[in-house]
Amino acid sequence: MHDDAHDKREAALQGATPFQRLFAPFERLIDPFGPYAAAEPPRALVPFLRWALTDARPAVVLLGVVSLVLGAAEALVYALIGGLVDRAAAAGPERFFADEWPWLAALGFGVVVAKPLAQLGQNALTSLTFGPTLNQLVIWRLHRHTLGQSMRFFEEDFTGRIAQKQMQTANATTSVTMDTLSTLGMLVSYVATMALLLAAAEPWLALVTLLWALGFGLALRWGVPLVRARSQARAAARAAVTGRLVDSLSHMKTVKLFAHARREEESAKAALARYREAALGFGRAMMAMRVLLNILNVLVTLALIGGALWLWQVGSASIGVVAMAAMLTFRLTNMSNWIAFSALSIFGEIGTIEDGAQTLSPRHDITDRPGARDPAPVTGRVRFEDVTFRYGRETGGVAGLDVDIAAGEKVALVGRSGAGKSTAVSLLLRLYDVEKGRVTLDGADIRDLTQDGLRRAVGTVTQETAIFNRSALANILYGRPEAGLEAAMEAAKRARAHDFIEGLRDGRGRTGYAAHLGERGVKLSGGQRQRIALARAILKDAPVLLLDEATSALDSEVEADIQAALEEVMRDKTVLAIAHRLSTIAAMDRVLVLDQGRVVEQGPHGALLAKGGLYAQLWARQSGGFLGAEAAE
Repeated sequence: MHDDAHDKREAALQGATPFQRLFAPFERLIDPFGPYAAAEPPRALVPFLRWALTDARPAVVLLGVVSLVLGAAEALVYALIGGLVDRAAAAGPERFFADEWPWLAALGFGVVVAKPLAQLGQNALTSLTFGPTLNQLVIWRLHRHTLGQSMRFFEEDFTGRIAQKQMQTANATTSVTMDTLSTLGMLVSYVATMALLLAAAEPWLALVTLLWALGFGLALRWGVPLVRARSQARAAARAAVTGRLVDSLSHMKTVKLFAHARREEESAKAALARYREAALGFGRAMMAMRVLLNILNVLVTLALIGGALWLWQVGSASIGVVAMAAMLTFRLTNMSNWIAFSALSIFGEIGTIEDGAQTLSPRHDITDRPGARDPAPVTGRVRFEDVTFRYGRETGGVAGLDVDIAAGEKVALVGRSGAGKSTAVSLLLRLYDVEKGRVTLDGADIRDLTQDGLRRAVGTVTQETAIFNRSALANILYGRPEAGLEAAMEAAKRARAHDFIEGLRDGRGRTGYAAHLGERGVKLSGGQRQRIALARAILKDAPVLLLDEATSALDSEVEADIQAALEEVMRDKTVLAIAHRLSTIAAMDRVLVLDQGRVVEQGPHGALLAKGGLYAQLWARQSGGFLGAEAAE
């Protein structure tokens, strides 16, 4: 992928304009998608910034150097102008240009060449190197880390809040880096150069400058912790608002069905009110800093310009020194106002980074072991060996689960709600790690296999079909992306999805397999969504197949067609099915009845009914070919 991106950039430059060629070196300084050691993001601020900026160090150093040069050039230009005043007064109009042309040339070079080039260099780095690239680099790395989290991580937070944290943290990291280097770096260089220039002309004026710098630093020291804390509170409140809004909008059908729009309004209003209070707290802290800095600027203006005029009056300083001091002071106060705002924004964004790092940096609790391998060609034997997993609680999940499923065997899981059926399936997929015992595939502990390799060997079709807001083709190809259009269409035909897909049309005029399906497949019926998911599993063609009542959302006529396709798909595969329908159970070789996380009965459907145990009790409550509500999970 990295080489492909490089080749595309090189090809693009072949027909580039002169400006594009001029800008290209700046655009290449940071490669957002280059290879890197995929370490987890640290929680502490400085280590997190080091992690984020590791591969951007050359650009960071270059921006810092350019900003220092720009700050020094700003001060030197005013010193040259001050010197020019003295030289003009001494030479007089007749000899001025003849005697002082070297000074004028130096001033011209500083004003026309050095300062503009430094400004352009700084602008190019912020506009072409950091702005468009560093943000993407941080988002990509945070997203890669987040994708590796276990299901527990996502179950304990809002999806919208996680996405918002990724964006906020990346934006804040980019802003902090650029503003620290370009504004604070420039101010430090300007103040240091200003102090040296004034010291050479009149030490008392340099002392006033250093006192102002000390006051500026103390003001920041007082205001930074306050602004930082208020910024963290604001970021947390803003993320809570996003999470609340996304939670409401993503369940809009439920909101309308239960007539709870007013309830959701009130919930959003409360979240927004908390955000407003947090934002007001941040604004008050910022205003307090602005007042303090304005007082400092008034004092330094009076002291420097008034002091320079007094020194000129007593004959200790020239009129050029007065001019230089005045220009340096006005530039300092103007610069300090916007740099102070940038500084406060920096420390405000630091709070956002810290908050985001705390949310997004937890270690992966399910990882590939060192030396983990992809499974060898899978035959499909699955074993649960004395497996216990209770989600960290005292009840629920499975406890002491012992199951041996032969390669190619088709097994149905039935039981009351909470019996452990879905837990068993999740453990086989290693969405959670067992607390005791082990799960094996072809005799290998699944913890010794790579997670991706394991999941490539297992196909899934669930009641809660996962449909992306992408094209119908992209949704089917998710099962095997390299398969291509023809294979996807064949899978759709086998899943009885081809005909309705051909008739799709989305809001942008895309039709058929190119039509987008809406968030969570909202534009499709339940049966259509399930047929898309089934086509995806057919295309994947994995040796192990997990079914969570794959035909539950279909009407009887369509179900008959799908059941025939499903039986064809299940041929020569190991199948583990959470089953509620007789049509599904009848296609299985064996039924496992779970209760309180253990297998309490097993055998064919007819034999279990004749036994008169728990399965027979569940079946006695069934209606219309379904196990009763108590059996569902």
